[in-house]
Amino acid sequence: MSERLETLEDYYKRLSHLHDGKDEINDFEIGKSHFNISPRKYCDFKTPYNRRDFYKISLIIGKGWFKYGKHELYIDRPVLFLPALNIPYSWVCDTNQQEGYFCLFNQEFFSGSQAFEPFKKTSLFKEWSKPIIFLNEEQLQTVTTFFNNMYRLNHSNYLLRCNAIKSNLAAILHLALEWRFDDLEVENQSGAVRIYRMFDELLHKQFPLDSPAYPLELRTAADFATRLHVHVNHLNASVKSVTNLTTTQLIKRKVFEEAKNLLTYTDWNVAEIGYTLGFEEPTHFNNFFKKNAQVAPLRFRQESK
Repeated sequence: MSERLETLEDYYKRLSHLHDGKDEINDFEIGKSHFNISPRKYCDFKTPYNRRDFYKISLIIGKGWFKYGKHELYIDRPVLFLPALNIPYSWVCDTNQQEGYFCLFNQEFFSGSQAFEPFKKTSLFKEWSKPIIFLNEEQLQTVTTFFNNMYRLNHSNYLLRCNAIKSNLAAILHLALEWRFDDLEVENQSGAVRIYRMFDELLHKQFPLDSPAYPLELRTAADFATRLHVHVNHLNASVKSVTNLTTTQLIKRKVFEEAKNLLTYTDWNVAEIGYTLGFEEPTHFNNFFKKNAQVAPLRFRQESK
């Protein structure tokens, strides 16, 4: 993919530039859990046609043009928009009457709660799902309530506001699944997307891990290629073309995410966690975790309690 990847840091720099340097966001730290929500309003500039490394959900009330991957669509009624991370998109307003909300959050926020675990095995935010759900009047009122709650909580001093925001966000995701994503049929997908989809499903089926007695089975790109009956080079090329990441990077990202969950939500010792995740030596797991989290596993466990 030739489109550039916009990070949260890029997004806030762009926002600051558009507001003449007046950046209203002062609590964003790279690598930390982050969530933000804003009302939608008319904008006289085009949203850049980029991929993003952060999640974004929009409740769009207003007319405009979407470009999503290779597709273009005119929006003239309320929609819920849940794009995949790796597909570039842009939005151009067609009228001044724009309402609704958009919220954005990073991988750390999405992975930092058990409430979000079920969604990782669904079509949400996946390249083969259709990202737009048209809303009738009843659905619009329902989803607007949850966006209103998140916006109010995000500007409150409530001590448990983060948990409350996650509960409302999870409710929106449940509604999206209930109202149904019309996923692309396998035969309508490119060869690369089909292979990536099978890899992604295999990867997520392995988690969460239930016991140190049943360690991770598929650990390397070669393991997945063997299970999928494809050459490892073909698997790597397919995954890279869809996600702009290597197979190994995606595996390590998921292993790191599960390591954080196990340290936070179980009483397994560090050696057991490392072994279950495929590290034969505790020092190898410690080095892996510290490289990704900038803290040792025990320190992370202490700080997450």
